[in-house]
Amino acid sequence: MGLIELILTVCSLAQPSACEERQLSLIDQGSLMQCMLQAPPKIAQWADGHPNSQVVKWRCSYPGSEGKTL
Repeated sequence: MGLIELILTVCSLAQPSACEERQLSLIDQGSLMQCMLQAPPKIAQWADGHPNSQVVKWRCSYPGSEGKTL
């Protein structure tokens, strides 16, 4: 099994204009749509561990194919 990247754009709560991307790896279950379905609980788990940051957007992508996101 391969991996899919869950790419989060996160911003600091103290400085909302200070944003960056974070990548989480998920097991590829066959499609980017499956990643989209797996994402919400993973995002919530990440957010719980990072209380000073806010996830403002997210997307799924295959590693190395940034131009082919869903």
